[in-house]
Amino acid sequence: MDNDVHRSVSLRASRRPDRSVDNFQIKDKLSSDYPMKIIWKRGFIRLLLVGGILWMLLILAVLLFHIWTCQSSLVFLSAICNKDSTVFQMLHTMGLVTPPHRCSIPLASDPEKVVIPEKRSPSKFVQSLSYFEEDDASTNGSQSFPLFGGHQSWEQRDDSFKLKSSMKVHCGFMRNGGAEMSPKDKEYVKKCKFVVASGIFDGYDTPHQPSNVSPRSKKLFCFLMVVDEISLDFIKSNVSVRDDEWVGIWRLIVLKNPPYDEPRRNGKVPKILTHRLFPQALYSIWIDGKMELIVDPLLMLERYLWRGKHTFAIAQHKHHKNIYEEADSNKRRKRYARPLIDHHMKIYRYEGLEPWTPLKQTRSDVPEGAIIIREHTPLNNLFSCLWFNEVNLFTPRDQLSFGFVVYRLKGSFKFFMFPNCEYNSIFILHPHTREHSSKIEWVKSLNEFKGNNSGLKESRGGLGLWSPYPADLNSVVLPPVARTSKAG
Repeated sequence: MDNDVHRSVSLRASRRPDRSVDNFQIKDKLSSDYPMKIIWKRGFIRLLLVGGILWMLLILAVLLFHIWTCQSSLVFLSAICNKDSTVFQMLHTMGLVTPPHRCSIPLASDPEKVVIPEKRSPSKFVQSLSYFEEDDASTNGSQSFPLFGGHQSWEQRDDSFKLKSSMKVHCGFMRNGGAEMSPKDKEYVKKCKFVVASGIFDGYDTPHQPSNVSPRSKKLFCFLMVVDEISLDFIKSNVSVRDDEWVGIWRLIVLKNPPYDEPRRNGKVPKILTHRLFPQALYSIWIDGKMELIVDPLLMLERYLWRGKHTFAIAQHKHHKNIYEEADSNKRRKRYARPLIDHHMKIYRYEGLEPWTPLKQTRSDVPEGAIIIREHTPLNNLFSCLWFNEVNLFTPRDQLSFGFVVYRLKGSFKFFMFPNCEYNSIFILHPHTREHSSKIEWVKSLNEFKGNNSGLKESRGGLGLWSPYPADLNSVVLPPVARTSKAG
């Protein structure tokens, strides 16, 4: 019996798990895994360090390659450093290259040696261009008196974008619409074939004398400063005026009876409609009144027009390529009433204007409009008229409508958009004598135009913002805007 008890105890003991053995196996497994974890951790840290070093070496190699390519004789490689090249523009669009604020302009060395073309550029698409001069108020019953820009109907606007050999369009200067020149000034500008034009309205600036102008350019160009009567009085009280019409090299051209309530809109008349103010001019260079020109104008024509066989040149905007981005920036900087800018953009969106992308044929949809260089061909004159009509109908911010007119002409209008860094090297910027401010720029809602504030509406410009548009814009959604720069 004792043997049976002993046998049963030994059997129970044999069936129990050997816990000491299991614990030893677990500890042995943990001790074998620990070195592997240490190895993996150290390996990952080394991998990060090696990757960082390789990345820094890659950046250094790219920089050295970029410097070498600038001196390379190979066209493709040197194009990486050429700010005019497609390669540079692609890298800029991708954010891999940042152009400088200012850069040297590849000007010809001597204005005396510049060869002026003997023949005008051939006229494409449009051979003959004429203008409406009598305002037809029957197209819009809300106004009965003549308007400078005319009562252009939506149908007339749409038809003006359809190119034909012979065209008649609205282009400002309606009879009794304002902006009249004196007979003496009209007679003077008849002799002007080459024009440098500028403008000052509402006394916001004083004339700045151009520098580095060659003797040849002084004889060749008329330097014409367009002013209103308020600015003329301001200039006479602050600057020495010779014979009531000369300030240094500038010949003052007075426009009586400003056509608009808004000074910014009045300034667009000589800026965009230069060919109408000075109809005998073959070439013109526009520069805003707050700028001092520091480049010889003949060298500018050679650089921006004749060398590349262009007829219209304007600078690329520094920050924006997309019109909708520029509109967003205008709203935040209070450049005009926010709801009216939105309405303006909804019309453009409804009419098919897509946000700018690198796939478009132009470098940008947004220019720096302070400098415009052009030959007065029929097509360029038509473009200027259509551009002005948009400024007349909608907001006075001309940068919002430039790209739209280019879009509506469906690639027929060719122009040279030169780098912004060259644009900043053409002038010295001077501050306005005072800050411009208009109550309409602070409007945030259409309700603010009602009741006692109805006087905020412009009575002679921007009427397309208040005229019933021949389509439902309520369902139009503006494209989202990515603010890619400090300026918006």
